[in-house]
Parts: sequence; structure tokens; C-alpha cells
Amino acid sequence: MTLLQITETIGADTVKQVVQAVQALPEVAKAVVPEQLNLLSLILKGGWVMYPIAALSIMGFYIFFERYFTLRKANKDESNLLFQVREFIKQGDLSTALTVCKQSNTPISRMLQKGLLRIGKPIKEIEGAIENVGKLEVAKLERNISILGIIAGIAPMLGFVGTISGVIKIFYNISLSDNISIGLIAGGLYEKMITSAAGLIIGILAYIGHHILNLMVDKIILKLETESIDFIDLLEEPSK
Repeated sequence: MTLLQITETIGADTVKQVVQAVQALPEVAKAVVPEQLNLLSLILKGGWVMYPIAALSIMGFYIFFERYFTLRKANKDESNLLFQVREFIKQGDLSTALTVCKQSNTPISRMLQKGLLRIGKPIKEIEGAIENVGKLEVAKLERNISILGIIAGIAPMLGFVGTISGVIKIFYNISLSDNISIGLIAGGLYEKMITSAAGLIIGILAYIGHHILNLMVDKIILKLETESIDFIDLLEEPSK
């Protein structure tokens, strides 16, 4: 049987349908390929809990970087400051020593400045003035750092709330249908897993940032204590 005879036997309409089906194969293949998920689409699938988690993440990053650069500035090398102050005190030039401290504008310089203004009074009074300034400076350095610790505790809890919300959504969808299928529970599973992961990630980052900033503050406190002791020793040198 020739090709022409086969074509006539099958029918022109049947051949046309086969050709159309072959031409439609690329579109069918495209439809079968699953949709590519990006970060934004994953976040949106997390539901309403992702909004407070996102707010906590923005707040946490802002506090960390603001405090980090502030602490770096406060922890700059001041090894030459006390040397200059020592030389001006020996020369009896307290006004220049005060000017040097004002120009430095760091926690250590402000502490030394308070001590210079108390020169001539009892050592205990000078120590008390320096200690009070040191406490105020430490309080300024520690400002908002505790909020990172709060974020580290709240973010995972919000993720757990998202998990509960996702489970509730799953059972609600099941209650509306007689049949249990992946399509019914997929939305709830997305919300459950995404919110849990987001809450844990933000909580871990906030926890790490909180401890990094605390270590930087501890380093500055040690430097303040060392410089204050050296300054008091400097004032006591003439009486030794």
C-alpha cells in the first residue's frame, strides 16, 4: 500500500489532527516544566507571619550595622592621646590637654577631659568623676544592643506561629474537601516550612550580631578602665 493510499484510508481530517498534535508538543512540554521559584515568591508563600519577621530582620540589620560602626569609631587607637596629655600636664598646660581631648571626641577622651577638669581636687573625687563618665559612655555604647537579643528570641517564636498557622490551613483545606491530595496541603506546607526557616535564620543572625557587639563593648570597657588607671597614676606621680 502506497503512502497516498494510507493517507486516503486514514482520512484528511485525521492527518490534520495528528499534525496539530505534533505542533503542540513544545507547548505541552513547557506546561509540564515546573515553575521556577525565586526568593520573593518563596517569601510571599510564607503568609502573613513573614511581615513581622521581615520587620524584625530590617530592624536587626539596622541596629547591628549602626552599633558596629559606632563601636569601631569608639575603639580607634588612642595610644598617643594619653602620651600627649601626660606631656601637657607635666608642662602645666592643662588648657592644651583639654583641647586635645575635645578634638579626639571619643569615650576615652571625654573621660580624660572630666579628669582634667577635676585636677586640684582629691584623687578620690577625680576617680569618682572619671568612673561616672565611664558608666555614661558604656551606657551609650550598649544602647539598642539588647534589642538584638530580643529579636533573637522573638523571630524563631514567630516562625513557630507560622508553623501552627500552616497546619491550621492544611486541616481547614482538608475539611472543605472529601479527598486528601498534595494540592490541598501544599499551601499549608509552604507556609509552615518557609516561616520556620525564616524565623530561625533571623534569630540566629540576631544572636550572632548581639554577641559580636557585646564583645566589642567589653573590649572598649577594658580600654576605658586601663586608661583611667593610667591617668590616676599620672596624677599621683608628683606625690610619689
